[in-house]
Amino acid sequence: MHRLYLQFYMTILVVLAVFVGAVAVLWWVAEDEARTPQYLDVAAELTGALLPEADAPLAEQRKALEALHRKLRFDLALYQKNGDMIAMAGRPPPRFDPGRARTGWRRGPGGPNFTLHLPDGRWLVARQVRERPNPIFWVTAFLALVALAVAVGAYPIVRGLSRRLERLKDGVERFGSDLGARVRVEGRDEVAALAASFNRSAQRIEELVAAHRLLLANCSHELRTPLARIAVAASLLGDGADPKTRQSLKQDIDELDQLIEQILLASRLEALPILEQLEPVDLLALVAEEAARYDLEATGTPVTVSGDRLLLRRLIRNLIENARRHGGDGPISLSVERAGERAVLEVSDRGPGVPEAERQRIFEPFYRPAGSRESGRGSGLGLALVLDIARRHGGNAVCLAADGGGSRFRVDLPAT
Repeated sequence: MHRLYLQFYMTILVVLAVFVGAVAVLWWVAEDEARTPQYLDVAAELTGALLPEADAPLAEQRKALEALHRKLRFDLALYQKNGDMIAMAGRPPPRFDPGRARTGWRRGPGGPNFTLHLPDGRWLVARQVRERPNPIFWVTAFLALVALAVAVGAYPIVRGLSRRLERLKDGVERFGSDLGARVRVEGRDEVAALAASFNRSAQRIEELVAAHRLLLANCSHELRTPLARIAVAASLLGDGADPKTRQSLKQDIDELDQLIEQILLASRLEALPILEQLEPVDLLALVAEEAARYDLEATGTPVTVSGDRLLLRRLIRNLIENARRHGGDGPISLSVERAGERAVLEVSDRGPGVPEAERQRIFEPFYRPAGSRESGRGSGLGLALVLDIARRHGGNAVCLAADGGGSRFRVDLPAT
């Protein structure tokens, strides 16, 4: 049982059931332990006066007992001192033991049995004719009705409380994908205080994330200015400058510029809940355009997808750059195929490949395998952007082992 309201509700029902059972048991025990009431002694005196003397004929005693039976509507049995039955009126009485008998009443077959010790030593056993249920039945029935009323009345209260907790849980789950999600504060109890506390925390987290994004975007923009000045200074170096140094400086500037561009793109994607521009895109044509920039060729089948052309171009470019950076001197192959309702893009290289344990982690931001960290190649954002862009288009990106060695990156997108 995982529903909170069911746990609350069943707890109430169990408590009520235990309460009703305990009262019934106590009533039952109380009957057995009841002491002889004074009115039974008085009843013994009066009954002895109504009945004939102990030495009266049996017929006379039987007639008097039947008359008393009709008036009192009790089953009656009259016994001698030694336990021999003198007369009986009504249903047969339970077994009588004069050695254990005493004035009082106790439960027995057919209802409560009253035993009266008459002044002349005789015993009278009376049992009420059962026209109405035992009082225990009425008490138990009344308590059961009370329990039912409490159960019916408690259900909307318990269910209302659990619904509020469920709405709070849904709000927390929405917050995982939308930092602007909030929950409604209902009532003035602890659940309402929890909802208000969550809203305050969510507001603070949203402000911190927004400040982080703004700081990242501003830093990236501010880096563009000194980067541009460095690029201009590098271009103005005289012919006497070391060509190797100039080429290295130009390469560093290009990598830094590319890193800033990827940071800005990542920040923009985080700020966008949905894609801004959707249009039909021929995926094979777009891959062929990007492949041509690197003197590569793309093969496959034309497949149309719906998406942001600029983001899809960035996805393809990052895959090609990753293959050129880590694929060594081997060939790079690009293909586009249709698999059912999906468009599948694959970029393969003949490099050392990616260990199976790291094929998921290389899509994490700023994560780089050991070889990449040692050589200083890559920033660790390219593949993270590939996965982010693919998922925003309703697809996914994975890294697989290529046939014959190397890595094979597969991106599948919904085809139109």
